[in-house]
Amino acid sequence: MTDRRAQLAANLAQVEERIASACASAGREREEVTLVVVTKTYPASDVRMLHELGVRQVAENRDQDAAPKAAACADLSLTWHFVGQLQTNKVRSVAGYADVVQSVDRVKLVNALSAAAVGGGRELGCLIQVALDAESGERGDRGGVAPDMIEELAASVEAAEGLRLDGLMTVAPLAGPYAGRQRAAFDRLMEFSSRLRGNHPAANMVSAGMSADLEDAVAAGATHVRVGTAVLGVRPRLG
Repeated sequence: MTDRRAQLAANLAQVEERIASACASAGREREEVTLVVVTKTYPASDVRMLHELGVRQVAENRDQDAAPKAAACADLSLTWHFVGQLQTNKVRSVAGYADVVQSVDRVKLVNALSAAAVGGGRELGCLIQVALDAESGERGDRGGVAPDMIEELAASVEAAEGLRLDGLMTVAPLAGPYAGRQRAAFDRLMEFSSRLRGNHPAANMVSAGMSADLEDAVAAGATHVRVGTAVLGVRPRLG
């Protein structure tokens, strides 16, 4: 365990250095960017060590892995983000531990999250996932809504009891005009964020960038970066 803790500490230090350097290059304060460590496929013991090392924001993408892990770490002061595509039959479980759902991409999901949040006496932060590879009115291959659906979905979240509209999220697309152009993709997301804040001033969170492209996200203006591999190592094969 001590070897694992040392490895995590070293990896975290490297990621911190990357974020700080990217902030300096962009003329931003380090405090403007929050690191969310994506702990998917890794055990609760890693989450506990990360907490000891100062991490307070963690993310998961599969409820069947996240729910028991969150329960095992319920004594820790952590903010849990759900970042995966979310089916409505998993909403009640996710609403029990997640503080922020970053992958809101349809009105049906908004309604389910609202009912679960109210039923559990909780408030859930919501990010609208934007799919930069999606055609008008469609959803993306990796989840998310086409840009022309952002405002409709934002209004739905803002009107829903138990939910809080926090901002936008994207995953750099693998296809379409922004494939391989992460900085351009994140710049586009920032344009959508600026537009969103015109009607929803408090929705100022922008989640973009992962291990390979966090510098591009910071340069574009992201407020949160989601980093897994660079902190925890190459993920073990499942099954």
